[in-house]
Amino acid sequence: MNTAPTPRRAWLVVALLMAAHVLSYVDRQILNLLVGPIRADLGISDTEMSLLMGFSFALFYTVCGIPLAWWADRGSRRGLIAAGAFAWSLATAACGLAQRYAHLLVARIGVGIGEASLSPAAYSLITDTFPRERRATAISLFGTGVYVGSGVAFLLGGAIVHYASTHPLPALPLLGTLRPWQFVFVLLGTVGAVFSLVLLAIREPPRQHRREHGGGWTLLRAELRANARTLACHHFGFALIAIGAYGSAAWIPSYLIRLHQWTPAQVGIWYGGAVAVFGTLGVLLGGALADRWLRRGVEDATLRVGMLAALLAIPCTALFLLADARPAIIAAMLPAVLFFSMPFGVAPSGLQDAVAPAVRARVSAIYLFVLNMLGLGFGPTAVALVTDYGFGSDLAVGRSLLLVCTLAPALAAILLGLGLAPYRASVARQRAGA
Repeated sequence: MNTAPTPRRAWLVVALLMAAHVLSYVDRQILNLLVGPIRADLGISDTEMSLLMGFSFALFYTVCGIPLAWWADRGSRRGLIAAGAFAWSLATAACGLAQRYAHLLVARIGVGIGEASLSPAAYSLITDTFPRERRATAISLFGTGVYVGSGVAFLLGGAIVHYASTHPLPALPLLGTLRPWQFVFVLLGTVGAVFSLVLLAIREPPRQHRREHGGGWTLLRAELRANARTLACHHFGFALIAIGAYGSAAWIPSYLIRLHQWTPAQVGIWYGGAVAVFGTLGVLLGGALADRWLRRGVEDATLRVGMLAALLAIPCTALFLLADARPAIIAAMLPAVLFFSMPFGVAPSGLQDAVAPAVRARVSAIYLFVLNMLGLGFGPTAVALVTDYGFGSDLAVGRSLLLVCTLAPALAAILLGLGLAPYRASVARQRAGA
């Protein structure tokens, strides 16, 4: 008979899931540091590069996320996550074998499909493992993988690229001698494939409140209709913040290299370190603040944290992108990273309270569909399109970032504010039906 996990085992589950999240974001974000050498070797533009960073990945990540979430609502979440980690690691290694743009595009699609297995199943596992008053912190800890992984991608990637560019690389069996950027992908993919086996150590917790009709598609449609205003404001509000977050993560390395003549290693140390440390602190701060407000009876705490973070990110981002001296750039960079990261633990946590337990993974997948199609799919491309076709110069990337990364969070704050009352009504409806 299944029993609730002990606190120690519950936090071990979160730690393993967070490690998988870190790995997924290293594999996803390492491309952002390698724009220069990949463009040079494959002869492509910023816009074509942005499709590799965003749309090609996001389209398949989001579309495949919904059927994979259906499995997470019914089958083995542990097995799904482990299989997905193995698949995206192989696809990451395949990125390192690309000889043409089309090869890299297909490999990135494979990374997106594999990573689609992780978040909905992880949210479901964590929700069934922790009580409501600890859930935002637990999901936020999982969410720190975004920023730890992105930071590690820049830090480790910068170090590996520097080493590979200044030292002869060994010839690999069957592959020969790779270019430095190719070596990075092959190395990361190999490490990830081995780590995927560790994920089989996760134990499935008992599912909460499984209803007799099994949470089928009829219930999902009913939940979407009943919570339409809540989900629209929640999904699109947080997705607008993600446009700024993903757009900045994609192009800040190139901005610092092109406009301020930083080296990839310097970007890795300063920007990678900022993302790893202050991005992680932001996610944890957002979760802790939401849990504190929830304990005080603020039912819409998760949306309020998102509004606060969006409003505070705007001036910090503007100061960062308008600064010239390196100390001023770094001083403004740190709070900008922190505030952009705050919403992304509380957003999925709040969603778990607004819909029926039997459809949580699928509703989370729909949220991720919207978040990633707009944030990851459109964010990097929006900045690139403004750079290529609005300003017409690679050196205008800073102005493009300023436009996209201040307008998007401003609209997000408005939309999240409109969602406060509908969200409270959705939470009350779920409590009444429990």
